[in-house]
Amino acid sequence: MNSKRPVNLDLGEFHFPLPAITSILHRVSGIIIFVGVAFLLYGLDLSLSGEDGFNRVSELLDSFLAKLITWGILSALLYHLVAGIKHLLMDMGIGEELQSGRTAAKITVVVSVILIILAGVWVW
Repeated sequence: MNSKRPVNLDLGEFHFPLPAITSILHRVSGIIIFVGVAFLLYGLDLSLSGEDGFNRVSELLDSFLAKLITWGILSALLYHLVAGIKHLLMDMGIGEELQSGRTAAKITVVVSVILIILAGVWVW
């Protein structure tokens, strides 16, 4: 029997590095965008159905929940865009080293937070 094998893993003890967290968030933001498109397409369909539908969507977009959902979808889209650019640069061989990968992850978070705050100001 192998005595070096972990017997009881405590998942709370694992700490992912920032590049791993940004990569995971990139995938999560893609899923949020995918689901959010359903809401956006429903609103587009309703608004194009006629004047009554357009007025319903206009009233709906004034609600707190609709603004929150809109801001959430925009936030996911902005983060996904910034992280996607980082991944494209890495595919070209830029930022593949350990230290430059950490720096790129920090830049991704900072730029994304700034853009998400600006989107929140725009939506509200």
